[in-house]
Amino acid sequence: MPFFGEVFSSEIIKKTVLDPKGEDLGRVRDLVVIKGDPLPKVSALIIERKKKSFYLPWHDLNIFNKKIISSRVYAESLKSYEMMADDLLILRDILDKQIVDANGAKVVRVNDIKLEGYHNEAVLIAVDVGMRGILRRLGMERGGEDLARLFKKSLPFNLISWDYLQPLEPKLTEISLTIPRQMLSDLHPADIADIISSVSQKDGATFFNNLDIETAAEALSELKPEMQADIISAMDTEKAADIIEEMPPDEAADVLSDLTTERAKEILEHIEKEEAEDIQELLGHEEDTAGGLMTTDFIAFPPDMTVQEASERFKTEAREAENAYYLYIVDKEEKLRGVASLRQMLLAENDCYLADIMETNLKTVAPGEDEMVVAGIISKYNLLALPVVDENGYMHGIITVDDIIDLLLPPEAKKKRRRV
Repeated sequence: MPFFGEVFSSEIIKKTVLDPKGEDLGRVRDLVVIKGDPLPKVSALIIERKKKSFYLPWHDLNIFNKKIISSRVYAESLKSYEMMADDLLILRDILDKQIVDANGAKVVRVNDIKLEGYHNEAVLIAVDVGMRGILRRLGMERGGEDLARLFKKSLPFNLISWDYLQPLEPKLTEISLTIPRQMLSDLHPADIADIISSVSQKDGATFFNNLDIETAAEALSELKPEMQADIISAMDTEKAADIIEEMPPDEAADVLSDLTTERAKEILEHIEKEEAEDIQELLGHEEDTAGGLMTTDFIAFPPDMTVQEASERFKTEAREAENAYYLYIVDKEEKLRGVASLRQMLLAENDCYLADIMETNLKTVAPGEDEMVVAGIISKYNLLALPVVDENGYMHGIITVDDIIDLLLPPEAKKKRRRV
């Protein structure tokens, strides 16, 4: 049995390997890892001897622990080793790689790897992403413990079980970004966007592609425009269309406006006709205008609907609506006649008609109105949303206070939209 107990990779790397007579066989340069059941396992040691690399299979080891590594073979039996691109090596491919810490909703670095004996083999059971791992690699773990003790603190272990990582691939870029999908969907979209923004473009795209459609749509809205465009441009068209279709129309238009015209049209052709028309309408407005800010996602009912009927329909439509601050009352020609707040509706008698409770002294803006004028109206009247109405009274959309907040952000964070 070559391996007892547990050990960290930093305690093995550069450690001397002895032959059966206790003579120096070389120093551990790296460890080869292969798939195992249930966990990946070490299949061989790469040892360095007189500036040359040699391959020492696991079955040729006699003892393997943090104090002694000994072999059953002598130096003359060692086979030379050339680093292979498809080999998975602990030092080369895993250490210092970034992984997603779903609990902390951040990207962390693998500082060390914990191995444990399992059926005479060494399996990878966890990655160390904490300060203790860094100190251990520097040979200062004991000193760190002593220092922490002076301040009546303890040096915490920060290990992520290998159970939370997906099966090994030849290269570790994939494993660094694969955690259970359910854990990702539980994260706030802004946290997911932060994670994607923290890694390389390639890894960010891989991470994004592993999200389900709903989570991807929410996370995409939180990314910077140039990153949105990069990710959507590189995706399969049908999946990109599914994600865009899941987004609120105004946010979908923002994303498409940053793509090439050809790519945007290609995606629009894969979106349901009604949703595509809404997005195209939004793309038709000049940026920095009310039309460029608005969304077509709002709840509107006819004036002859009773409060009870409106309440029942509202419960259904509000599940899909981006914002449900107000009910807009429109006639058969889709001309805006009034607006009612949720409070007004809840306080009204069930048999009242919406026409009886709606406000008709409306604050509205035209589609071409300047965005700063819109911001001034929303601020002056403390509105949560402002309807966009043309000169004939037709309602085109609403601008929410969230859209106005974007105007206050730094210029690089603003979402610009152009025609497609």
